[in-house]
Amino acid sequence: MPTKILPVKSATKKAPVKKVAKSADAGLPLSVVIRRRIEAQKVRFHANDNISAFIQPGELEGLVDEVAQKMQAVLESLVIDTESDHNTKNTSARVAKMFVQEVFRGRYVEQPTLTKFPNVSRLNELMIIGPITVRSACSHHLCPIMGRIWIGVLPSKASALIGLSKYSRLTEWVMCRPQIQEEAVVELADMLEKKIKPVGVAIVMDADHFCMQWRGVKDRDSKMVNSVMRGAFLKDPNLRREFLSLLDKR
Repeated sequence: MPTKILPVKSATKKAPVKKVAKSADAGLPLSVVIRRRIEAQKVRFHANDNISAFIQPGELEGLVDEVAQKMQAVLESLVIDTESDHNTKNTSARVAKMFVQEVFRGRYVEQPTLTKFPNVSRLNELMIIGPITVRSACSHHLCPIMGRIWIGVLPSKASALIGLSKYSRLTEWVMCRPQIQEEAVVELADMLEKKIKPVGVAIVMDADHFCMQWRGVKDRDSKMVNSVMRGAFLKDPNLRREFLSLLDKR
């Protein structure tokens, strides 16, 4: 009688298939995902706010791609033929990179590290930093704001000191957002007071606003100058006068 060959069962068992729960954010635009994170924490996200705490590593690149897609739609709505016009063929991608990685960068990256030094020499004399070149954008029309900033600091013997370049980095971080000039200088003054804890801090900003020069009344000669005086600069007219008079000589 012929021997029957029975099938051999494999000893290797198949691993059970794990069911992966679908994320509630799957399929949503990245901007919506980030917005939901912010709203869940009930945090403000105005044009001049920093939202870096809600952006995860690698997401800025995705945000650039999303902005590029929507900017392409804007160009199409402006009836610009980006397919045959070699000058605007990649404009949407260039504009997206410019907004996210350059002119509005202060919204999406963390505050630069400000290394502080003890005031070993117990300095308590007026220091003036500037002019610092300012490049910002008006939050009303997203037109450029170009100008200069001067910072006056009167440290106390107990104040912390920061390196000269750190004033420029902090200024750039604050200014690289859509905003209005009046609010920008106040925010910068607040940060300097918090970081250095000086006896007084003063800021003067002098800038051209392209929302006036490029559109509207098209007044090419108008500038906006505003100042913030805190502590000793507000209380002591002689100190304030010294600070402002030194600016005239720079």
